[in-house]
Amino acid sequence: MIGLVLRELRQSAAGGAFLLPLVFFLLVATLFPFAVGPDGPLLARTGGGALWMAALLAALLPVDRLVEPDRAAGMLDQLAIRGVSEEAVALAKLAGHWLSFGPPLMVAALPAAALMKLPQDVLVRLELGLLVGTPGLAALTLGVAALTAGLRRGGALAGLLMLPLAVPLLIFGAGLVERGNQGGALQLLGAVSLLLVAGAPFVAGAAIRAGRD
Repeated sequence: MIGLVLRELRQSAAGGAFLLPLVFFLLVATLFPFAVGPDGPLLARTGGGALWMAALLAALLPVDRLVEPDRAAGMLDQLAIRGVSEEAVALAKLAGHWLSFGPPLMVAALPAAALMKLPQDVLVRLELGLLVGTPGLAALTLGVAALTAGLRRGGALAGLLMLPLAVPLLIFGAGLVERGNQGGALQLLGAVSLLLVAGAPFVAGAAIRAGRD
């Protein structure tokens, strides 16, 4: 399992592909103040939600390389022949995908919060929400990547599938940033993220087996 996770991280690092979500996240944080103007209170009120949307799209960017390259190269078939279950492969891909974009996004949130003029307490809630919610975003990305592997224009279809499913994460994540933990936003965010992480390996594993058949 550790070897599979390390392989995913090496693939993500190859060619600097892991930098793309990070650059996209920071680009959104840079351009958003130009769109809404220099009003500090307005930026502080809306910036958290904008950064959560940027995190969702950053998680979606690598969707084409999560499953399809290994499927096309026959790597998934070789792992199955060696007795590695599809669910184990999916779990390794989930861990590798989150490690390649989750912690870097939390680091990038520091300069992004400064650009958005977010107060310190809002930044703390944003970081906490990203820590809890980004595993759910990674799980969604893996699930739709497995479901759309081998399809023409799979990346566009993956976006259409993922965006509606990510709405609960966005609602609770943005709610935690804007209003704190009123109404149990952190608990609800954690529950949704945990549910997605628990279910994604089974969904992705079943999709990989169905694609092989």
